[in-house]
Amino acid sequence: MLEVVDIHKRFAPDKPVLQGVSLTLAREEILCLLGPSGCGKSTLLRVIAGLEAPDQGEVRLHGVTITGLPAHRRGIGLMFQDYALFPHLDVAGNVGYGLRMAGINAVERRARVDALLTLVNLQGYAQRSVDELSGGEQQRVALARTLAPNPKLLLLDEPVANLDRQLRAELVQELRRILKTLQVTTIFVTHDQEEAFALADRIAVMRAGRIVQVDAPPQLYRRPANTFVAEFLGFRNLLPITGMLSGCQASTAIGVFTLPELPLESFAPGARLLIPPDAAVLDAQSPGATYVSFTGRVVMTTFRGSIFTVQVTPETGATDVLLSFEFRNRGRDRLPQVGETIRLWLDAGQMLVINDAA
Repeated sequence: MLEVVDIHKRFAPDKPVLQGVSLTLAREEILCLLGPSGCGKSTLLRVIAGLEAPDQGEVRLHGVTITGLPAHRRGIGLMFQDYALFPHLDVAGNVGYGLRMAGINAVERRARVDALLTLVNLQGYAQRSVDELSGGEQQRVALARTLAPNPKLLLLDEPVANLDRQLRAELVQELRRILKTLQVTTIFVTHDQEEAFALADRIAVMRAGRIVQVDAPPQLYRRPANTFVAEFLGFRNLLPITGMLSGCQASTAIGVFTLPELPLESFAPGARLLIPPDAAVLDAQSPGATYVSFTGRVVMTTFRGSIFTVQVTPETGATDVLLSFEFRNRGRDRLPQVGETIRLWLDAGQMLVINDAA
């Protein structure tokens, strides 16, 4: 449905913001642009919307080049994180504003507004002032207003960034339900990987104006393309590989691990072994053939409700290595204590060799 082809954008001669960005978007797909602040996510969104002109490249919608088309003629809905609701209009007036500007008659407009308010769980709110609403309710009104003209493509820039964490989590789930119900093709921008995992069908990770990896959330999490992606997703257990032994064995400061697959071409200077935080079992006996025993000293334990995290350093040698693992609480009433020596089983079957980011 959407093609972004080799987009370049500079705001100053020595400050490239987008450097050859290309991506495609299928009909009804939800795509997330994920990356740190300043990587070009919002600028790319504005180029697609027509609010910024690219220095080079094309944007195509349904096979038609729209690069030079004004924003108001693209049929694209855009919602910013500040919502920009009209304070002098009630909820129904805000939601129906775009329909009124398009000349839709009052009866059709009212029916569309009522249907959207029901969809976003704001039935009965039509006559309320937007100033009376909570942040979450205002976000729903802004979404309904953006969806009212039935845009071909919906662009969301940090749509829940201004809300507290618990409300964000609830609204992200609601947002995915609404978008899938209406079958709206969507691109949204965020720097929060949990938000991206919960909402997106695919995630495009951006760094310094480039897309470095595009994948579905499970594949992105299990196979990050390089150390930048891994670190941005929150992985901390990245051990330098000191050498490769026979077969598929990778040597590290804490031991040798036999991996299920280790292509020779994947091993390069600076390669690291990624050990996922859920790849450890806290138990007295080996849970399987792919597991390797590891003994460490507890540096910190953090209780997080249904899970707890343990940071450990090797009991002998490589004391500068700090590893972090997550475990299910499962009713456990005693957690490993700081200074305690514990035995872990690390699953080599979940480990991955990745190279340093370019």
